[in-house]
Amino acid sequence: MSSSLNQSSIFVAGSSGLAVTVDIEGPGIGPITINYINSSLENPMLELSTHSLTKVANILFLDEPAGSGFSYAKSPEGYITNDTLTPIHIHQFIRKWLVDHSKFVNNPLYLGGDSYGGISVPMTVQEIYNGNEGGEEPHINFKGYILGNPLTDKHDSYNAKVEQAHRMALISDKIYESVKQSCHGEYQYVDPNNNRCIHDLQMVHECIERISVDNVLDPFCDPVNTSKSELLGIDLKSLDKTSIDIWSSDEVQTQWLCNSKSAYIEAWANRRDVKEALHVSEELNDIKWVSCNQSLTYEDGILAKVSYKFNVMSTVAYHQEFSHKNCRALVYSGDHDLRVPYFSTLKWIESINLLLMEYWRPWYVDEQVAGYTMKFSNQDYKLTFATVKGGSHTSAENKPEECFNMFIRWFDNVDL
Repeated sequence: MSSSLNQSSIFVAGSSGLAVTVDIEGPGIGPITINYINSSLENPMLELSTHSLTKVANILFLDEPAGSGFSYAKSPEGYITNDTLTPIHIHQFIRKWLVDHSKFVNNPLYLGGDSYGGISVPMTVQEIYNGNEGGEEPHINFKGYILGNPLTDKHDSYNAKVEQAHRMALISDKIYESVKQSCHGEYQYVDPNNNRCIHDLQMVHECIERISVDNVLDPFCDPVNTSKSELLGIDLKSLDKTSIDIWSSDEVQTQWLCNSKSAYIEAWANRRDVKEALHVSEELNDIKWVSCNQSLTYEDGILAKVSYKFNVMSTVAYHQEFSHKNCRALVYSGDHDLRVPYFSTLKWIESINLLLMEYWRPWYVDEQVAGYTMKFSNQDYKLTFATVKGGSHTSAENKPEECFNMFIRWFDNVDL
């Protein structure tokens, strides 16, 4: 490993709002994991991860917003936030952390995140640039950002789900052509008077309602009998003119209830000795750590309490701005993800008009195809896009070796 790689620091921003999840693998890149084969809920067994990025970099995982993980606020108002405020909080945290840990100030710093991090990470990058250019101290030695299956443009990602289902042979050519024509390619804002579109969406729903949106190859578990499509997020029995949020709390609840691994993680995280070892505030002793904190979820409608509001629809413009900076970016996508399809990510990358440096080609791990990659640039801005073959919504979890190799090569500035 190069000396520059060993001296770098990475802040990984937790998913904001919807995903509010914490995985001790982080996800899939942290130093420890649970040995699921030899574990029980009463005694979860930890083991060192073979493919931890902590072997080559200093990594700080941040629980954001307050209420995710073991983070908390000292007043009820502290939990009320949104997409706009979250990057400001993350930026403030980074600068304050560097003040308290000044030996890391000169280290190259990279910001990273998965999934909804596609909203919070680019906005935080802009906050860092604004702070540096405005003379804020300490100066952050920012070098680049990493995004995995990032939600970047909510509308485009949403609409891409139907096409991805077709590409993955989950709906037939006939169904796809029919729904595309009847709905005019619009699957989020559906005209309630368009009966043909609604009928076609019902057929799509029947084809994919028992498919895991995070990985089409994973088993699907349905603990709650519901008519809502996990892929489309649409209650087809009561469709109205209201825009349906793909990041609904029902959908997240289903995802985590079906994830058997989360039960082991929760059992481990709620042990008193673990909380003491992690220096968790005693104020949280009686609060149970959960994989998904539903109390942070914001939904449209009449609510007694609003915690997190999703008020940013797209961060494509931020990437356009970064394309004029001295900056490096790695954007990767698991190709078996239905939540944020890989081609919707490639679509916005191509929309910011970068120079194509390297066309679509395979990249390898142990002489096997690990995915496909493209390289773009604009003077000092360099962006690498990569797919992870067989990768899920958080590819480092189910393809750790491939992602480990991808990260190391990118940090060392060598071709995938």
